[in-house]
Amino acid sequence: MSDWLVALEGTPGGHHLALALALLAALLHAVFGALQKGRVDPWLARGAIDAWLVVLAAPLALFVVPWPEPHMWPLFAGAVVIHVIYKLLQASAYTRGAYTVVYPVVRGTGPLFAVIGAYLIFGEVFTLTQWAGVGVLLLGIFGLAAYNLIFLVVDRETLPAALALAVATGLLVALYTTYDAYAIRATADPFTFLAWFFMFEGMTMPWIALWRWRRMRDGPALRPLVARGLIGAIVALFSFGSIMLATRLDKVGEAAVLRETSVVFAALIGWLALRETVGPRRIALMVLIALGAVIVEMGG
Repeated sequence: MSDWLVALEGTPGGHHLALALALLAALLHAVFGALQKGRVDPWLARGAIDAWLVVLAAPLALFVVPWPEPHMWPLFAGAVVIHVIYKLLQASAYTRGAYTVVYPVVRGTGPLFAVIGAYLIFGEVFTLTQWAGVGVLLLGIFGLAAYNLIFLVVDRETLPAALALAVATGLLVALYTTYDAYAIRATADPFTFLAWFFMFEGMTMPWIALWRWRRMRDGPALRPLVARGLIGAIVALFSFGSIMLATRLDKVGEAAVLRETSVVFAALIGWLALRETVGPRRIALMVLIALGAVIVEMGG
């Protein structure tokens, strides 16, 4: 499968597969967010997910995929540092602010920085039409955040800190998107990077979550947390794995923008599964997000 995937790089078939992978990543990222939404302490949820990531990825890394080339070890170290900082910022933002406000700000900030990063690192250039699409998509995403901020009940005292953390998290999203794209292109077998990355990257947060759980007076039961962590880890493997493969097959900036349609999927999941009210204004904003993604894709 690795040889087949590598052979598609830079081809029309690779472009179409990258498009499908980016959209799959968007859908799964929305599912991933819904699994953590408002039910479990975000630090504990992330710790449970990452513990399972290590358990699931270790056999693949140690016994299935080819061994990493020597030059990959520093790249793994850099990826782990970036992703740990991202997780710390994300958990801090979710702790201080409402998910429905923080999530769109993170997802809206990420693609803008990622497109700039793709230009600086990979020399990718967006057309004027694609920049217009980015503008439409960002208008929809930040409009959704503003709508939630105005009409939903949020904690106003901690909101400024939550929004600042959300913007910082979006910057880290762009950083890990471009860094991971560089790293996965640096190895002959992309699945080698994925397996070893998930194993290394999941080793930090479980210890932080365990420390936090022990300090709680009335911590959640472990069995449901472990079960939720397993589901989240499986979703994370396919979500983050899909976007990383997409950035190897095709342009990093386009994949980053298309992934942010996860905001649309998140709203649909909230409506269909969580029985949340969507309303005409939010539908209009979601149409803008989808339209922006289509403009970016068609304008390339």
